[in-house]
Amino acid sequence: MEAEIIKVQAPGRINIIGEHVDYNDGFVLPAAINKNTVFNLKKNGSDKKGHITAENLGESFSFDITSFHPTKKGGWPNYVMGVIHELQNLGASIQGFEGTFKGNVPIGGGMSSSAALECSLASGLNELFDLGINKWDLIKACQMAEHNFVGIKCGIMDQFASMMGKKDHAMLLDCRSLNFEYVPMDLGNHQLLLLNTNVSHALASSEYNTRRSECEEGVKILKAHYPEITKLRDVSKARLIRHKEELPDHIYRRCSHVVWEIERTHKAKEALLKNDYWQLGNLIYQSHFSLQNDYKVSCSELDFLVQQTLDKEYVLGSRMMGGGFGGCTLNLIEVHRKEEFIDNISNAYRAKFGIDLSIYTVYAEEGTSQLTQTT
Repeated sequence: MEAEIIKVQAPGRINIIGEHVDYNDGFVLPAAINKNTVFNLKKNGSDKKGHITAENLGESFSFDITSFHPTKKGGWPNYVMGVIHELQNLGASIQGFEGTFKGNVPIGGGMSSSAALECSLASGLNELFDLGINKWDLIKACQMAEHNFVGIKCGIMDQFASMMGKKDHAMLLDCRSLNFEYVPMDLGNHQLLLLNTNVSHALASSEYNTRRSECEEGVKILKAHYPEITKLRDVSKARLIRHKEELPDHIYRRCSHVVWEIERTHKAKEALLKNDYWQLGNLIYQSHFSLQNDYKVSCSELDFLVQQTLDKEYVLGSRMMGGGFGGCTLNLIEVHRKEEFIDNISNAYRAKFGIDLSIYTVYAEEGTSQLTQTT
């Protein structure tokens, strides 16, 4: 009899607001989206041989499940091995298997294709080997895979959103307690449109870790006055302003983005509950200018796209989304002006940078789920 095949999908995500605050124990407002990665997995009858094929890339990778290390050239195999390593750390007994995966989450677009890969693989292995690991432990294992095998000290938001998403809802997540609530996302006559710059500057990974260190430096200075502080989540606006002169200017700016962004996230949740689209859009704009000027993770392509929306009354908000230095802008626009907007901004971007935009209409979709189980 042919081996049982487990098929699992995990979506990418958007973050409506709350950028670079998850690793500061703050609050974020993500949603799983209608783009995903699908993993097909089956046992191969061996004790320790793993074989994975990335169908979109036409690449394969084989490894010994009982003895493996990150590859020097990086890439998707490190995400795969990282997930397996973290599941084994949880006590999982994984035998030989083979799998294929493919998806339509744009790589480098800030929609967390990495989390979609991790969550689909982790959930698939959980089913294939009947591991009995709960969703939260799977989420944390996927996060640690990036820390330990990829070298990116990401927060937990991406994996959480991919695993726990709910159709037509965003999620307000407390990144410290991991408590969350689903927030209805009825945008009325508006929609979310992603504009992919199709650039990814080399600074992205290194500067991500640098920003995390800068936030920790700010906490260390403030902790001398407030011993109870452990993360920027604990710092009020008043306290930060009071000690501004003690902080190096760039550290103050990094901290101020995080502290104000957490406040914006709470306000955005309230705006969604009230269907106050103008307030939501205004908060989205504020987030971008803070990321651009204080957190310094934007780039000329992202800033240009946001700037192009400012004179268009049918665009309520626009901001860079994700780690920065490339990827997408998130735009809240009136539905009936979508084609006009796409035409105008595509032409302007091409004229400025000689690059074509990739454009995605996104909406909130279900999180990680098993699609079929066949033999």
